[in-house]
Amino acid sequence: MNWLIIDEQIRKALLEDMYIEDITTDSTIEEESNATVELLAREDGILSGLQVFARVFSTLGDVKVNFLKRDGDRIRKDELVANVIGNTRTILKGERVALNYLQRMCGVATLTNKFVQELEGTNTKLLDTRKTTPNMRLLEKYSVKVGGGENHRFSLSDGILLKDNHIAAAGGILKAVKLVRENASFVRKIEVEVENLQMVQEAIDAKVDIIMLDNMNLEEMKEAVTIINKRALTEASGDILLNNIRQVAMTGVDYISVGAITHSYKAFNLSLKNLVTI
Repeated sequence: MNWLIIDEQIRKALLEDMYIEDITTDSTIEEESNATVELLAREDGILSGLQVFARVFSTLGDVKVNFLKRDGDRIRKDELVANVIGNTRTILKGERVALNYLQRMCGVATLTNKFVQELEGTNTKLLDTRKTTPNMRLLEKYSVKVGGGENHRFSLSDGILLKDNHIAAAGGILKAVKLVRENASFVRKIEVEVENLQMVQEAIDAKVDIIMLDNMNLEEMKEAVTIINKRALTEASGDILLNNIRQVAMTGVDYISVGAITHSYKAFNLSLKNLVTI
């Protein structure tokens, strides 16, 4: 992870939560007070974001986090994840922001892992998308990897993906691909989104590297994979859920991209409990 970017995000999140002071904590807790508190899981899932959690506290001050688990570990309900030790005021001021990051990152990893489990025994890999929470993309995509998935583009600068509106504006797949080859670096792979078998053939004729089969039914996907015949990598996309991803994989596609793993996950339930002053 790029800590320069993440540290700046953490500072902004802390400023959002405490732009002047923590009135409650500063009014009730002695400045010299120290405490220990437990980080507990409240459900089963996959851990992700532990170092981000710790970094929130180190940004604020003198707090140490002793982890009993690592990112990628499967955690059970009521299991102890870590002990947080340090200045009581700092712990209380950082608690919400630290948990916000951790709960969301664990949520992404946990949902991603459920999709990955559905793909076991196939040759198909799970991809994320750019459908991420604004300013959380690095952390959510990191959590996809922790959960067993793979990353697609991090940004528009990472790769060429000609979608329906690009194709319409350029005047067709062949014209769009021609323009890309004239204007973009030759080292970039070219991916094209197609919606029917005619477009599949056009993408093959254009000799693109990756063909995204968008919102096709299973029979169309199977036929498309047969037509492509390994002349390009294949990616399925569009309305893919836990209850149908395995069927999509069985069509023979190389990749399946799922927006839900970064836009429809549920925040994982963790809490800081059992605080004791020391």
